[in-house]
Amino acid sequence: MAVLGTFGVLLAATGALILGVSPAQAANFANQPDTQIAVFMVPLTLLVLVLLFEVARFAWRGALPAKTPARSPRPTDWARPAGGR
Repeated sequence: MAVLGTFGVLLAATGALILGVSPAQAANFANQPDTQIAVFMVPLTLLVLVLLFEVARFAWRGALPAKTPARSPRPTDWARPAGGR
C-alpha cells in the first residue's frame, strides 16, 4: 500500500510539472477557500460513504440479532434496607 501511495504521489507531481504548474501557482491555488474546503470535505465524504456501505453490507448479510432480550432490573445498593443482607 505504501508503494502504491508513493507511486501515486510521484505520478501526480510528474503530471503537474508536465502540465506547467509551478510551485508558486500551486501555493496560490491552495490559498483559495474553495480548495481548502474541498481538501477537507472530499476525504470526509469518502469516509462517510464507506462507513454507510459497510453498515449496509453488514445488515444485508443478516448478522443483526432479531431482538435483544430485556434486561432484568437489579436492585442498587442504595435501595436495600439499612440492616438487611
